[in-house]
Amino acid sequence: MEPTVLSRILTAETLAFHIIWATIGVGVPVFISLAEGWGIWKKDSHYILMARRWTRGFVITVAVGVVTGTCIGLMLSLLWPRFMQLAGNLISLPLFLETFAFFFEAIFLGIYLYTWDRLKPILHWLTSIPIIIGSSLSAVFITTVNAFMNTPAGFSIDQGKLVDLRPLEAMFNPATPSKVAHVLSSAYVTCAFLLGGIAAWFLLKGRDHVYYKKALKMTMIAGLILALGTAVAGDISGKFLAEYVPEKLAAAEWHFETQREAPLILGGYLTEGNEIKGAIQIPFALSILGKGSPDGEIIGLNEFPPDERPPLYLHYLFDGMVGIGTYLILISALFLFAWWRKKNPWNKWILRGIVAGAPLSFLAIELGWIYAEVGRQPWIIRGMMRVGEAATTSDDVGLLLGVFSLVYVALAIIACTVLIRMFRHHQPEKELEQRRIIL
Repeated sequence: MEPTVLSRILTAETLAFHIIWATIGVGVPVFISLAEGWGIWKKDSHYILMARRWTRGFVITVAVGVVTGTCIGLMLSLLWPRFMQLAGNLISLPLFLETFAFFFEAIFLGIYLYTWDRLKPILHWLTSIPIIIGSSLSAVFITTVNAFMNTPAGFSIDQGKLVDLRPLEAMFNPATPSKVAHVLSSAYVTCAFLLGGIAAWFLLKGRDHVYYKKALKMTMIAGLILALGTAVAGDISGKFLAEYVPEKLAAAEWHFETQREAPLILGGYLTEGNEIKGAIQIPFALSILGKGSPDGEIIGLNEFPPDERPPLYLHYLFDGMVGIGTYLILISALFLFAWWRKKNPWNKWILRGIVAGAPLSFLAIELGWIYAEVGRQPWIIRGMMRVGEAATTSDDVGLLLGVFSLVYVALAIIACTVLIRMFRHHQPEKELEQRRIIL
């Protein structure tokens, strides 16, 4: 295979693996802090234990996230040297700030771990706040780099070189607000369903302990709120795409002709003549999504040269994201409604639905990132540099692909083994009996 193709495969593999651990690293600190804070407020040892146990698992995922994040930094230099040559000076600020945010998080994570039972409870809880700030800012800064690649800003061009560099303007480009909102909200809701899914799993296994019930209630309340917030962020993203990257929205919705009152296409398939078959069409919905009005004009894909159009399978990625997001809202709402109405929220089918929400939420994260990256094709920097122009010409990319694939498999096996063994031998029921948690 050509070096460009191999470079794309290795970068995609690295991002797909890293995003799992990065999502956990961004979202779980929020729930650690929520659990400890609520436990202190209510003097409830179950919530304090949740914070302790989630922190143990969080430390393992952070370690893996550091390794995979470092790999991504290597990829930029090794696989995409001409991209870094062109834009490296401009994106170096957010890359540096991302590293600083991680160090900030790591310092306070160490303090948080070391000071259990050594500080007053409220003071110990306060040390969790910088962890949330550091992990979230880390995601914000790295997302600004991706946003820059979609809507480049903060420079002038002179003889093919970027001059008059304005790094802050590059960071806060038009894509930044919608991308940051979507990345953070989706990370938080994914972790709500990860932790809630684990609690629901143990309840299904007959571990009918109040610890799991409290964990499930807290995560599903947060999960519903955050899932609705993610839907709002998705709506903001749709309006951004309609204005700044219309070809990505058009490809995702198989919208070929510019028109008003554009329908939203769900499912279906395309014939050779790009005729849509077997799809559900929601009248006016695409115009509302893109322009906020049923009469809004949506630019069609035929307005762009064929060699600048994203692949049409984006449609299925978009449908997958929307479908999973809708499912997360419905299942969390169903659980909370049953709880509120005292209609047995521990029903096995509801619990199974919540368990399914955990892997589905991670699938939505993966679909979202594929949509974001593939939807920018054929550009690595939209309108400026194509992917083929940025990739390395080295013949050794295949060797790198094999080596890094083995590294990721080893990391996944080691991390999952450690996490399973850690919690299998330290069940919350036993910990509550053996340890008197100081409030």
